[in-house]
Amino acid sequence: MPAYAVIGGQWGDEGKGKIIDYLAGNVAAVIRYGGGANAGHTVVNDKGKFQLHMVPSGICWPGACGIIGNGVVVDADILMGELAELTSRGIDTSRLYVSERAHLIMPYHALLDRLEEEARGDAAIGTTGRGVGPAYLDKTGRMGIRVGDLLDIEGTLAPQLEQTLAFKNQVITKIYGGEALSLTEIMAQCTAWADQLRPYIRPTEQIIQDLLADDKAILLEGAQGTLLDIDHGSYPYVTSSSPSVGGACVGLGLNPQAIAGVLGVFKAYSTRVGEGPMPTEMLDQIGDDLREKAQEYGVTTGRPRRVGWFDAIAGKYSRLVNGFTGMVVTRLDILDGFPSVKVCVGYRVDGKDLDRFPANTSLLAQCQPVYEELPGWDEPTASATSLSQLPQNALDYVRRIEELVGCKVQIISTGPSRDETIEVERVIP
Repeated sequence: MPAYAVIGGQWGDEGKGKIIDYLAGNVAAVIRYGGGANAGHTVVNDKGKFQLHMVPSGICWPGACGIIGNGVVVDADILMGELAELTSRGIDTSRLYVSERAHLIMPYHALLDRLEEEARGDAAIGTTGRGVGPAYLDKTGRMGIRVGDLLDIEGTLAPQLEQTLAFKNQVITKIYGGEALSLTEIMAQCTAWADQLRPYIRPTEQIIQDLLADDKAILLEGAQGTLLDIDHGSYPYVTSSSPSVGGACVGLGLNPQAIAGVLGVFKAYSTRVGEGPMPTEMLDQIGDDLREKAQEYGVTTGRPRRVGWFDAIAGKYSRLVNGFTGMVVTRLDILDGFPSVKVCVGYRVDGKDLDRFPANTSLLAQCQPVYEELPGWDEPTASATSLSQLPQNALDYVRRIEELVGCKVQIISTGPSRDETIEVERVIP
């Protein structure tokens, strides 16, 4: 059996965690390939509500193992906290494996993240302050510390940390006026991480290849969304990794031919956290009502999310970047009761029409949405489990999104729980 990727089609927070949890009963492994603790996934099942930042969402299924791939930057403290909570709630965490090639988020990464964001002032990007960006910077700068280094603290980690921290402290104190960090304290922290994480550290690329060789299906869990991709998103208001499908191959050591399906996850409307252009953003009472009804507040930061109507131009762009073989529409139930709903079918800049998602962020910021308005529905879609239970106007709305993005809708989510799902077409045979 091959691999199936679940990718965010918007600016993250699309409901990937729920969809991963829904599909995970059909696979042998759920695998994170990028990002860090800056992305939060919410899972609701018979054991309750879980908000996960490091552990793959499918860990709640007893038949699936969870894998954190080499493309992830690992916040060891958050990971250990999640493992402890999962264990206390009856989840078997012995099925979690962490790549020895994954990089660690160190204390100086989080500190520098905050100091750099403060120094930007009004030009702040809106990072979560978790140290994800600085950790990726060290990775590409070839001065990062990897999870596997915890297995050889004296021989590998200690000399690398001493050299790196000396440089980081110069930056912290002389450029930002911060307080130097203690090598002794960080070494003690690393030793504690090693003691707790040692049982989980594995050569995950080999585990993945063995699963595929044994004809097992695997699920690749994207974090954040395509429009935050370091290469393909609204740069510089992006994340430091590649949430798009290309990041899955690099972040796992997986060849592209192993991926049989790419599922794009979209909310029935749009949201964004942090700075950067968002053409369909609603700054009116309707936007406020939508935010409150949906409780659109970040899992990681608690910040209110910006909300807007569905942007089909951005959706089509995501489909082209990732080669989506199917779509998921989530949170359809949130639109219940609105007298009408809108879909952005184009952009207009200085009186000229634009039918593509521009690479130039300044141009994107000038884009005014061209809307198509559709009738809303009063009958509830919440908790629907079949297409026949959907109001006709809601079904027409989904079909219009499908037509505009150019990709068939395979799943519709009508609530947070696993069973509040309509599987229009089977995703994993």
